[in-house]
Amino acid sequence: MTAVLCAAGAGLALLAAGRTWATVRAQDAITPFTQQLTGGDLGGAAGALGWAGLAGLAALLATRGRVRSGVGVLIALFGVGIAYASTAAVQRSSVLAAAGDKSALLRLGAHPVLDVNLWWLVSVTGGVVLAVGGILTAARGARWPGMSARYERSAPRKAAEDDPSALWKSLDRGEDPTAHERS
Repeated sequence: MTAVLCAAGAGLALLAAGRTWATVRAQDAITPFTQQLTGGDLGGAAGALGWAGLAGLAALLATRGRVRSGVGVLIALFGVGIAYASTAAVQRSSVLAAAGDKSALLRLGAHPVLDVNLWWLVSVTGGVVLAVGGILTAARGARWPGMSARYERSAPRKAAEDDPSALWKSLDRGEDPTAHERS
């Protein structure tokens, strides 16, 4: 359940990052123009933290114990960062600065009209969901079972097994080297 929360939160942030968050219109500029700005245009931090949240999800599945709880704290911080970055990105000064970086016409005495739509709230929601998933992992993750030990390398039974030629010699004798793993 927590992994689903983390994936959904990071996914929402990434979905919203590529959408238009704000539109700037300057009708009284030397040349009137309209500029649409995506979440990436307005800083890109929310999208980057969304990718970090997905990477944290992979680490969450691959770890156990206290390390998993630590990953949960990190994922929660990514979520808080997404929510903060998304909110800061749609402030009037931030939007006008990003628009001014894309067009010098805005700096030439225009009085722009700013229209912010709701995609930034989708990003904030993704950050909150990711933070909740991280907090739940930090609180409970140490008790969850880890990945199966089936794929972990066991300690060598004897020094001869460390010798690569020992495997070939056992095959030459007609022995099945996987017989000890089936029992």
